[in-house]
Amino acid sequence: MNKSIRFGAVVSLLLILALLVNFTVVQTMREDEYAQDARNSRIVMDLKKINRGNITAGDLTLAESFRNEDTGYYQRAYPNMPWSFAPVVGYASDQFGTAQIESGFNGDLTGDSGSSSRFMRTGLEDAKKGDNVQLTLDPNLQAFAFDQLAKPGYEGAVVAMRPSSGEVLAMASAPSYDPNAIVNPASAGDAWGNVNNDPGKPLLNHGTQDQLPPGSIFKIITTAAGLRNGYTPDSPLTGDAQIMLPGTDVPLTNYGGQACAGGGQVPLRTAFALSCNTAFVQMGLDMGPDALRDAAARFGVGQNYDLGLPNAAGSLGDLPGAAELGQSAIGQRDVTMTALQAAVMAASVANKGQRMAPFVVKQVRDEDGKVLRETKPKSLGEAVTEEEAATITDLMFGSERATWGYDGNGFASKTGTAEHAEGAAPHVWYVAFDPQKDVAVAVVVKNGGNLGEGATGGQVSGPIGRAVLRAAPAPVEGDK
Repeated sequence: MNKSIRFGAVVSLLLILALLVNFTVVQTMREDEYAQDARNSRIVMDLKKINRGNITAGDLTLAESFRNEDTGYYQRAYPNMPWSFAPVVGYASDQFGTAQIESGFNGDLTGDSGSSSRFMRTGLEDAKKGDNVQLTLDPNLQAFAFDQLAKPGYEGAVVAMRPSSGEVLAMASAPSYDPNAIVNPASAGDAWGNVNNDPGKPLLNHGTQDQLPPGSIFKIITTAAGLRNGYTPDSPLTGDAQIMLPGTDVPLTNYGGQACAGGGQVPLRTAFALSCNTAFVQMGLDMGPDALRDAAARFGVGQNYDLGLPNAAGSLGDLPGAAELGQSAIGQRDVTMTALQAAVMAASVANKGQRMAPFVVKQVRDEDGKVLRETKPKSLGEAVTEEEAATITDLMFGSERATWGYDGNGFASKTGTAEHAEGAAPHVWYVAFDPQKDVAVAVVVKNGGNLGEGATGGQVSGPIGRAVLRAAPAPVEGDK
């Protein structure tokens, strides 16, 4: 009997000890994680009681709070270009929580960034305004990029960034929504139902969260792998209209089923300029899966970024055999990227091979304007060597000329047309950079835009990307 009592007592003590350990971990080491979770009911009350800091871009206030004189509670407002910025800024609703920057920087905006434990609060914190978050986005370019998508009714994204620093200048996503309707109690219920029932998923930031097959823009990465494994711009590749995928009776064809430059052997520079699928399948098969995996990883495919925004990692997918490798070499099968990752890919080439961490928040300041935190440019490593980057840049100049002819713009580019479902219109891409302005851009328009199954990246996304590059501001000296 005593033995049973002792055993029960020991078990009870161990359970109590485990509970105390877990309580200590939750209340100390993981306090900030749980405290800033948008599902936390305390967050909902804070949204009503706390004068959140502003979110700004340039001289424009994108989000601010005002006190409702009747209730005494604070309410969020989005006074400038809410549709253009909503997929980045997000919303702070006392009914539906927070999203995007409003969520990722909730601790700063509420003045509760985790620098002090909630057990040390005095009760006077609600009287203090939260910290202000300044974005890197250029308001004019953001509005311009959004209009390029929204006016024709496209679904997709535009991301523009500085290759030398990683600073994001524009991150437009369509369709979008008005966050004012979500945070206003009078309209919140209907607005919430509308955005959640919209098949275009306006609450999604299509620039960072939408993982899509990249199609031929991925040939930049395949080319990088080829250069690392002995290929040169003059290396001969097949220009035939089709190539059989190994181990299958399935032919993989060029766009439109046409031979590339008349067929036969073509140099890599011609295959890149004309986006010859068969040539890149041949090169991918010759290099093998490890070369493609290595190049994709160096460009950031499969990696997330610390943006304060939710962002998908993309994937090269599994390469179990030669057939899968051949399809993946042209950005199909299981390969996926986001528009942000595509912009980073182009920017890495533009930056002499160095991949910079993208960022959308420039500074966090207190209500007196004191800088509390500032994002500094950070290299994530070498995507390609400087020599390889110069070679790919030259090939991208050739692609731009082959698509539009040389008109003096000086852009280096690659288009992509990605199949994604049988009978569906393709997703169409354009990535490019202007070395004179230190700007790179990625554009994706889903489901062919308004051109349906015959759409191409050159027809739909290219004009948007080129317009954004022209509109982008040149860097101001001392920006880096």
